[in-house]
Amino acid sequence: MHRHFKLFKPYGYLSQLITNDARQARKKKFLKEFYDFPEGTMAVGRLDEHSEGLLFMTTDGKLSHTINTSGIEKEYYAQVDGAITDEAILALTQGVEISVEGKKYTTKPCKARRIDGDPGFPERAKKIRDLRHGPAPWISITITEGKFRQVRKMTSAVGFATLRLVRIRIGSQTLVGLEPSQVIEVKELL
Repeated sequence: MHRHFKLFKPYGYLSQLITNDARQARKKKFLKEFYDFPEGTMAVGRLDEHSEGLLFMTTDGKLSHTINTSGIEKEYYAQVDGAITDEAILALTQGVEISVEGKKYTTKPCKARRIDGDPGFPERAKKIRDLRHGPAPWISITITEGKFRQVRKMTSAVGFATLRLVRIRIGSQTLVGLEPSQVIEVKELL
């Protein structure tokens, strides 16, 4: 019987339980610190070390593959550097050119919108620059693909670097009710 978990990955952790690289093991932080996951547990998709938010863990490799390849929506809140324009939001929705493994790639059309106010996430361990350096609004971006650092590359492609990135939803599962580093075992992920 497979087991499934969802967690709120905090900033500064890798989306893996352990590493075989002894040098990396001394310098990096891993998800095993949060929960005694059963043997064979793997992350479904990834969040880079500097990203936060909803992450699935499962012992079911087939389910992991299905979620990663079936076009399931993943929604991110991105805090961007500067007052993002309507033109930039429109460009994001239509697809933008980014680099993937050194090659040009145009992202699939997606949903993007401004978020009014602060979404109320807990303070991050590493502080974001303060507002004296200009506006840092939040936007929502919902994608159905998942290239390496895709959302960060997308906002950069339209001229607005991502300062903070939080995945809030995968399919129908959300981050609601989870605190940073909290793990909840669930009966199913989708």
